[in-house]
Amino acid sequence: MAGSLAGEGAAVVDGRRGGPLIVTEDVELLDDLLRLCAAAGAEPEVHHGPPGRRGSWERAPMVLVGDDAAARCRGVGRRKGVMLVGRDQDDPDVWRRAVEIGAEYVLRLPDSEGWLVDQIANAAEGVGRPALTIGVMGGRGGSGASTLACALAVSAARSGRRTMLIDADPLGGGIDVLLGGERAEGLRWPDFAQSKGRLGGGALEDSLPALHGLRVLSWGRDDEVVIPPQAMRAVLAAARRLGGVVVVDLPRRVDEGVAEALAQLDLGLLVVPGELRAVAAAKRVASTAGMVLDDLRVVPRGPYASGLDGSWVARAIGLPLVGELPWESGLLDSQDDGTPPGGDARSSLARFCAAFWDQVAAAGDTSPATGPPGGGTA
Repeated sequence: MAGSLAGEGAAVVDGRRGGPLIVTEDVELLDDLLRLCAAAGAEPEVHHGPPGRRGSWERAPMVLVGDDAAARCRGVGRRKGVMLVGRDQDDPDVWRRAVEIGAEYVLRLPDSEGWLVDQIANAAEGVGRPALTIGVMGGRGGSGASTLACALAVSAARSGRRTMLIDADPLGGGIDVLLGGERAEGLRWPDFAQSKGRLGGGALEDSLPALHGLRVLSWGRDDEVVIPPQAMRAVLAAARRLGGVVVVDLPRRVDEGVAEALAQLDLGLLVVPGELRAVAAAKRVASTAGMVLDDLRVVPRGPYASGLDGSWVARAIGLPLVGELPWESGLLDSQDDGTPPGGDARSSLARFCAAFWDQVAAAGDTSPATGPPGGGTA
């Protein structure tokens, strides 16, 4: 996942950080960088050399130094988020100049344009560590995957985490129903079906229904049953940039849109009832999902058939065991009373989810950052 290169001391105006500082006298390069800033929705500050105004170099969320201006930037205070930008793919001295100005990255245009647009937008939005993204799938129909997804999201929000719940199963009836929010105001998946480019994380969050302390992207009540992969990519990327936690309720079938979601997960949970047929079905689901998702784990659910237990289910499927999902006989009655899955902190389901988040927090988030195409680190 691409990491943020925003400077730590960047100023914030109206909930957004300022745009990047551009230092160049190259008119053509400046035109390119202004175009990329416009695509990212950021307004840059432009100088021909290091800015004379005190603090401007330090406060900008990132600094883009043109090849032509590198010599003029020698001796300026070292900081994070400095990039040396140019067009000459074969310049042998570019790395020396990058070291002299303390640049973290060397970018060659046009190869690095897409990556740079994302970094500029991230810096303008003040993006930090991406959200921990958890996907939940059922080993068979009716396994309780949507219930677990809801409970995980509700539990995360109750603990103070910034949380978004995304319903990626168009045939599931709408996860907002489980939360009692089918009539809540806000956008649903059909409103994002044509999304292809970058979505602003803050704009996405503000547009969605707010339920039980979290934001929810669910389905409308029309016949739309497909999420195009480009829409899934745009929505999940925007959600991840907000930080915190993203929980995705996934269907068992893997189409292009679901494959895109699987590719953005940090961890997948496969909910499997303790029955032989469910285990057999779950093995097929795991095989398909495992073609895209590297880290998939089993959450067995009782009651178990004779001779089975959670450890046996995990061994039979050949995946790590997270823990056994508790069975709650009064769950439907609680929902009728307006309490969502996991909404009662004293319930066994809520305690299971709290223990899961504690386990995740103890393990830490080690998602790697990726560098730009057509460039590299200095």
